[in-house]
Amino acid sequence: MSVEKLSVSMEASLAKLVRSAASEEGVSLSTWLAEAARAKARQRALRAALADHAAEHGPLTAKAASELIDSARAHSFVSRGRSKRS
Repeated sequence: MSVEKLSVSMEASLAKLVRSAASEEGVSLSTWLAEAARAKARQRALRAALADHAAEHGPLTAKAASELIDSARAHSFVSRGRSKRS
């Protein structure tokens, strides 16, 4: 896997929270930030997919949304803050 080194800036209070979270989870700051970015990218992709679905089929019903959420959680690598891979 190729990596690209980045420099990021954020408010000091947020940086403190991020460092603390990474430490508590036993991962490097880079790993924590990469996982957070990956989660944000997944959220964006999901919103786009839901918008495409709604444009073609209309909005999801509450029942269908609940079923999709349950299915996604059942197949997720991450559950309640702990990786299923570990």
